[in-house]
Amino acid sequence: MNCAKQNTDNSQSQWADLFDHATTLSSQCISQLFESDTRRFESFSIQHEDLLFDYSKNLITPETRQMLINTLENSDFYNARNDLFSGNKINITEDRAALHTALRQQGEHPLHVDGYNIIPDIKSALNKMYNFSKRLRNKKYLGYSGKPISNIVNIGIGGSHIGPMMVVNALKGLHHPDLTCDFVSNVDGHDIQRITQSYDPETTLFLIASKTFTTQETMLNAQTARTWVVDHYKTDQAVQSHFVALSTNEQGVEDFGIDPENMFTLWDWVGGRYSLWSSIGLPIAIMVGMDNFETLLAGAHSIDKHFKSSALEENIPVLMALVGFWNRNILGYQCHAMIPYDCRLSLLPAWLQQADMESNGKTVTRHGQTVQHATGPLIMGGSGTDVQHSFFQWMHQGTDPTPIDFILCAQPEHTHTEHHKILVTHFLAQQRALMQGIENTDEPHRNFPGSRPSNALIIERLTPYSLGQLLAIYEHKIFVQGILWNINSFDQYGVELGKTMANDIQNNWDQDKSGYDSSTQGQFNYIEKCLQPYE
Repeated sequence: MNCAKQNTDNSQSQWADLFDHATTLSSQCISQLFESDTRRFESFSIQHEDLLFDYSKNLITPETRQMLINTLENSDFYNARNDLFSGNKINITEDRAALHTALRQQGEHPLHVDGYNIIPDIKSALNKMYNFSKRLRNKKYLGYSGKPISNIVNIGIGGSHIGPMMVVNALKGLHHPDLTCDFVSNVDGHDIQRITQSYDPETTLFLIASKTFTTQETMLNAQTARTWVVDHYKTDQAVQSHFVALSTNEQGVEDFGIDPENMFTLWDWVGGRYSLWSSIGLPIAIMVGMDNFETLLAGAHSIDKHFKSSALEENIPVLMALVGFWNRNILGYQCHAMIPYDCRLSLLPAWLQQADMESNGKTVTRHGQTVQHATGPLIMGGSGTDVQHSFFQWMHQGTDPTPIDFILCAQPEHTHTEHHKILVTHFLAQQRALMQGIENTDEPHRNFPGSRPSNALIIERLTPYSLGQLLAIYEHKIFVQGILWNINSFDQYGVELGKTMANDIQNNWDQDKSGYDSSTQGQFNYIEKCLQPYE
């Protein structure tokens, strides 16, 4: 049995004043706070460039905000923020820096890791991405048969998959008209079979995204794709024309048959869920052009500067984190939802699930003690207005109030004016309905409790720049909450246990299963029986 270390985490006592304050607010509801303060929106919203953050629909007062800021200031926040940007090894369990912000740094200002200036290497990697994507977009990159590549397939998993796929999907309006981009991640053979049945191997380029070039799911899919290409051409030489590697493992890449010139490097100070800003973003650069990719970086960098320099009471990621901490730890809400009212951002909730839950789904502090408080919430979400007809019944009348981030692009890229008007009205109305509710004593089933918190993030237009801003806001919000919870937001050991057990079962596939529990044995026996006619 795994015995936890003795807990010496005293955060609960440190937060005692916040719990007392919450008790004094418990008799109020959010709508009453608006009634008592006609300027509440001005007091609880921030505009940064063309982005608006409104957190006024939360059960907070100016006193709450100041108490939350004081809590953050009494933590290790300032030192940790400095470590994040300076190259210090803030990822203490893996003894690594976490320098995804360096990938979007503008200019040539030196930044050192272990005494080595990493900026020239970053600029070199960006230049290589530029040259490659330009060549491909100009139809100068040819397959083995001499045909121009027109189909891009990214094979990865986790951060090497979700981030690039989300951005490529969001910026679809900027895609090169003669290129398609698809993504494969799942070890389920149906995923790669969808590719081999749909595309022409002579016009398809595979981007194999794996830092170690050993990730089981990615490499199995890569080998299947390799076999498909080689079987078509009847020669291994075709691999060099149809495969690119996004990796650090040069030997593994060469052994696979990929030309080292088609290897795009990564660094160990880039975590997977923060890697879309790196060479892992190659599918983005290919599909929307390197200029737009660099604009995405510039948008994120603008938030990096805002996060580093803005006063805490005017700092969007900080306030988003503090409100989330208040809702999670003081008011006790277990879930958090992200609802983009824009179909182009339909994959954004999935991106946040990984970014937030892989970062802050932890039970151990940075000092190796078991935490005594809740850490990261369950993240859920989907696109408005679709989710209004699925889980919003639960949001309005369920027994577990769930804070929501509503996201809107104020200016659409389409010409259907009436559609956008109705979308905006739903975006506004859902926030208002969750906050106000309705008391109906005659028909209890029509009673809506109200006082359900939400934030709103409104960007003027969905561009590479504004999308970069949006993603960086959430990255820094997650970081701030990790500091409040005193956990390491940059490792992900929870991903490993299931993989280890899967390898064990795989290695013992044809062996006696008596060493496993009866459920595992029973399920395996049934599956094996079902597979007999298939095999």
